[in-house]
Amino acid sequence: MKSLLYVVTALAVFGLAFWAYRENYATQQVLKETRSLQRNIGAAQERLSVLKAEWAYLNRPDRLIELAELNFERLGLLPLRPDQFGRVDEVTYPLQPALLITEGVDVSGLNATSGQEAGQ
Repeated sequence: MKSLLYVVTALAVFGLAFWAYRENYATQQVLKETRSLQRNIGAAQERLSVLKAEWAYLNRPDRLIELAELNFERLGLLPLRPDQFGRVDEVTYPLQPALLITEGVDVSGLNATSGQEAGQ
């Protein structure tokens, strides 16, 4: 009986050792993937900051004014003036047309027939 207990205990220890070995390597793989994802996120954030800096550089007011002056004949762009802006209360919105019912529908006959059909 003792030998059977020793064999079962040894098998349990081997099984637990095999499980711990697999979990260790699975954990290491997940940690590698996490580090790789963090590197990719860092690289994407760096690219995004470069793109934001380029966008800010390209949208400099002096550069845009120069481009508007160079292409004035083709585009006809003029600088904005304060009197070109309006107030919100000056905006007129179109009125929604009222829905007109041109043909009437008799609903009393529909309810009576559907009630009779449901009872049959």
